[in-house]
Amino acid sequence: MKNVLVIGGSYFVGKVFVEELSKVPDYAIYVVNRGNVPLGIQGVTEIKCDRHDTEAMSEAIPSIVWNAVVDFCAYTPEDITTMVSTLPSHAIGQYIFISTSSIYEKTNKLPIGEDALQVTGPQQGPHGDYAYNKHLAEEEFKIQCSENNIPWTIFRPTFIYGKYNYAPRESYFFDLVQEGETIIIPDNGLALFTFVSVWDVARAIIVCIGNKNAYTKAFNLSGEELVSYPRLMDVFRIVTGKRISIESMSVHQIDAQGIPLPFPLDEHLLYSGTLITKVMGFSYMPFIDGMKKTYEWYKQKRSGKI
Repeated sequence: MKNVLVIGGSYFVGKVFVEELSKVPDYAIYVVNRGNVPLGIQGVTEIKCDRHDTEAMSEAIPSIVWNAVVDFCAYTPEDITTMVSTLPSHAIGQYIFISTSSIYEKTNKLPIGEDALQVTGPQQGPHGDYAYNKHLAEEEFKIQCSENNIPWTIFRPTFIYGKYNYAPRESYFFDLVQEGETIIIPDNGLALFTFVSVWDVARAIIVCIGNKNAYTKAFNLSGEELVSYPRLMDVFRIVTGKRISIESMSVHQIDAQGIPLPFPLDEHLLYSGTLITKVMGFSYMPFIDGMKKTYEWYKQKRSGKI
């Protein structure tokens, strides 16, 4: 039996990961979170604890060998150091850190690969500290794992969509489609971006658990298709089977009217997710297939069936 300790895991990506891993034989799964959203998954042990309370963590987490620790909610270097200090290093077979593709500096060299330059300070915008703190957390993560001889793996997902997504991304458009509202998109049609399904993120983590080929590596997670707003509308027409009313506006008009489009309006945001394919033989779900699964879940949630 392989013991896996999940830090976080009650929302979105972490929850899907726990659900998917629970289907795999011979895994004992322990989830540490604050207990605000109980998982209630058969066979999964839930530990109610705040990761910032190191004394409580030391008492609550079983003193066993962990084949893998999967950390979904480390946002600062301190989050890394406290976790490593709480768990005996000899008891950690592999530490997996879920980071973000936001750590990269803006560049004209696209798509952005794992070797691209990373941010050197806080970025502009309401979440400007997020990317820089994640970058600092990655650096501390590598140091701590190296000093304590812990094999490590980092994942940097691009825009994640799918089941349990609480960010108003695909659901923003699905709501408008269901309500028969017109969808506003940029009139330039040029901005391209990449996505990864939540199921692919979960599978990528599972594939890398205990696999030495994944040790001391950072992987972008990004599907192959380059998606524009017009392409997104095409996909939504197919997966919803509905007629979609679209109006094009200039970026200036969209900004002036405060229309909350969730993806870049006039710049590309493209990442290469091919390294994990080359190293691990991993393959991504086609974008349209992932959106079909997402829309089926959305309809069930909207109807109150889940």
